[in-house]
Amino acid sequence: MPPQIPPLTKPNNNKFYFFYGHRKPSQNRPTVRGGLFSNRQTLNRPSKPKSNPTHHFDINKWDPHFLSKPKPSISPSPEALFSVSLRLSPIARFIIDAFRKNGNKWCPNVVSELNKLRRVPPNLVAEVLKVQTNHTLASKFFHWAGKQKGYNHNFASYNAFAYCLNRSNQFRAADQLPELMDSQGKPPSEKQFEILIRMHSDANRGLRVYYVYDKMRNKFGVKPRVFLYNRVMDALVRTGHLDLALSVYNDFREDGLVEESVTFMVLIKGLCKAGRIDEMLEVLGRMREKLCKPDVFAYTALVRILIPEGNLDGCLRVWEEMKRDGVEPDVMAYATMITGLSKGGRIEEGYELFKEMKNKGHLIDRAIYGSLIESFVAWNKVGLAFDVLKDLVTLGYRADLGIYNSLIEGLCNLNRVDKAYKLFHVTVQEGLEPDFLTVKPLLVCYAEAKRMEELSMLLNQMQKLGFPIIGDLSKFFSLLVEKGGPIMALEAFTHLKEKGYISVEIYNILMGSLHKIGEMKKALSLFDEIKGSNLKPDSLTYSIAIQCLVDLSAIQEACACHNMIIEMSSIPSVAAYRSLVKGLCKIGEIDEAMMLVRDCLGNVTSGPMEFKYSLTVIRVCKSNDAKKVIDVVNEMMEQGSPPDNVIYSAIISGMCKHGTIEEARKVFSNFRERKFLKESDTIVYDELLIDHMKKKTADLVLSGLKFFGLESKLKSKGCKFLPS
Repeated sequence: MPPQIPPLTKPNNNKFYFFYGHRKPSQNRPTVRGGLFSNRQTLNRPSKPKSNPTHHFDINKWDPHFLSKPKPSISPSPEALFSVSLRLSPIARFIIDAFRKNGNKWCPNVVSELNKLRRVPPNLVAEVLKVQTNHTLASKFFHWAGKQKGYNHNFASYNAFAYCLNRSNQFRAADQLPELMDSQGKPPSEKQFEILIRMHSDANRGLRVYYVYDKMRNKFGVKPRVFLYNRVMDALVRTGHLDLALSVYNDFREDGLVEESVTFMVLIKGLCKAGRIDEMLEVLGRMREKLCKPDVFAYTALVRILIPEGNLDGCLRVWEEMKRDGVEPDVMAYATMITGLSKGGRIEEGYELFKEMKNKGHLIDRAIYGSLIESFVAWNKVGLAFDVLKDLVTLGYRADLGIYNSLIEGLCNLNRVDKAYKLFHVTVQEGLEPDFLTVKPLLVCYAEAKRMEELSMLLNQMQKLGFPIIGDLSKFFSLLVEKGGPIMALEAFTHLKEKGYISVEIYNILMGSLHKIGEMKKALSLFDEIKGSNLKPDSLTYSIAIQCLVDLSAIQEACACHNMIIEMSSIPSVAAYRSLVKGLCKIGEIDEAMMLVRDCLGNVTSGPMEFKYSLTVIRVCKSNDAKKVIDVVNEMMEQGSPPDNVIYSAIISGMCKHGTIEEARKVFSNFRERKFLKESDTIVYDELLIDHMKKKTADLVLSGLKFFGLESKLKSKGCKFLPS
């Protein structure tokens, strides 16, 4: 008679598990109702009222999916935690939940939870550490597991601990694991060092790679395989430690290992990148003798390394070595070499290779034609550039917009504007959608030749083609100011504004350029013009106007422009702040100037050096010591910023507020002896010092009178220093 199978218990309605069996209990482990498997997507978590935690642990009631989890300060998302927990065993999930219930901190409650388990084997330790992100908690758990009676960590737990430390950016602690393994009677093998080397290599920590390699070979006596040697040398070369890579290669040869093609190519690429061509050729010869000749792909890779470094002579030497080995260059090799030589200014060598490639019947890419045309145009060989274009069209290619842009620019440089204009029409007819780079040379040529009618016609065509005219005109005027000067740009603008081509950006460009050449009145006339138009000046417009007005000693008008910027809820430019502060200091408005200094430093990210030191000077003046003030100015001079009227005004402000006239005069006498100030300037600043001290004294007296209520009595007696 077959044995009777006991009926399964009725499942709970809240748990959609497909297996409910009993595991055989023992004296050390209670009865566990098995297989905690569920489909999370169809599982709806019921709302449960908060209840006090029970003091008695019952593993029958433990369910990792429905634990009340206090939210730690830094933790992954619940979706990520659940996706990880589905891949863990039930006991590993119990340990993770024990950590989570206690805020992911090691505490006695965590230890008591772990002590409920009979034993935590090394594989379970590794399973927990693989998903742990808190390196402190992982370290505590790792050492707790090692204290279990009769327990020894295995390689899996050590490796998982190393990965956990590296995930938390504790790679220096991970590097000490070989010593820990050796002290616990588990000497590290090559695999453990390979893990550390791979971690550092992936993070581009070249010196750490060499540190682990040196420890592996010299301290623990573990000799790497060829694969690991290659990885160490590649990491050192990629991070710019070529000399260390060569020393590792010497160790490689001392160990009697046989080089692979990867070994040679790592060293050859590193030497090429460092420009050490002679040593590279020596390693290349060793590769020929011991292994094989490099193929065309290896040579092409070397050329690709040398071209960004600008080592075109090295490229030609590599090309000669390729011919010496009888390696036939393919299309990619030719394209890489011709493009690099053309862009590097070696157009003759590039053109010779182009003709050689053409004679061999290779399919020439359009990029090669484009690089040759751009190079010919850059060297004013526009005729050869058009010959290359004809060859391109003959082969059935269609020139792209970059090629046409280069040719138009070359023709404009030769003052052949009409032909360039026809070429522009060709781009439109072929539907290439020309951009600002296409018409930029034409616009500049028309402006330089004062052919304003043609310029207006070109702008009309641009508008029909959908160009952003106002934005492109801003770029055009910036270029014209740089190339032809502000006066030429102003003449072009005078003609174009009659056509309605105006914007605030264009006005700002012209005003700024006129201010730089000292044409303040012309810049201010543009400022008045923009205020009388429908355009609204922005903060940059007012900032440029402030600089112009200060240079013309119109400080009141400059302050009015500053107030307009503040009303716009904006801030002036740093140059405007500096100019206005200097102007206020020049007319003796020292308090207002220092207020602007504080306002500037509070609004901008990088204020002027003299503004920062002026506040330091005022603070040091509290000590009423001239020597300390001089030390601050000396420190400022060491930073490359000589003292100016802002610093001198700060000395006056600080000494009048916190110090005495005598100490301020000592500072100015020191500056006069060191020839920072002339005798006349010293007299001027001494008068400013006395006037400012009188003003501060009068303000203090007036404040006292107001405090005691005596102001009205003194006014009736006609006191002169009181305001009327």
